[in-house]
Amino acid sequence: MQLNQIFPQFDPELIAHLEKIGEVVEFEEGAMMMRPGQYFKSSLIILDGMVKLYREGDDGEEFFLYYLEKGNACALSMICATKNETSAIKAKALSHVKALAIPIQHMDGLMKDYRQWYYFVLETYRARFNELLEVIDQVVFHSMDQKLEFYLKRQFDSFGGKKISITHQEIADDLNSSREVISRLLKKLESQKRISISRNEITRLNL
Repeated sequence: MQLNQIFPQFDPELIAHLEKIGEVVEFEEGAMMMRPGQYFKSSLIILDGMVKLYREGDDGEEFFLYYLEKGNACALSMICATKNETSAIKAKALSHVKALAIPIQHMDGLMKDYRQWYYFVLETYRARFNELLEVIDQVVFHSMDQKLEFYLKRQFDSFGGKKISITHQEIADDLNSSREVISRLLKKLESQKRISISRNEITRLNL
């Protein structure tokens, strides 16, 4: 599994224990990994691939929260698995995903016996909380054009390149807006030479 390369902060004893108790699971691109109302039997650590997390409204609308990538753990699965609660969000595999599933019966022991795991869990909670605060700030305090800029920057930064493959409708769904509004705002950014738009692709210029 090469856990020591993904988590260099873990000592060999913790790595060996995770390899012993964990199970490698895989999800195909497009697979729903988590649904609202789902109970967790394990907590997931992403070994490879990209996962997108959403919040679903009462009317079925979706709002993008954040990504999970290699080296990340799902804070929600940690909380829900430990407390035997159901998920309140959706998670979708954006690529082929490989993850390490840690059964919930081992979570308390990991927290108690391995300080590095304890700090890893705390850092996971902190990182996800900070991301959610950024999302809340954008939703509450900013206009749609500012939300779109913030969203695009997150997309470019998450995928580590100057191009992202995404449709106007997908952006509209993630931002709980309409395709027409998003298309108009994208055209505005393009006219300012901050992005370049082609079919199902956006290129970062000066964003």
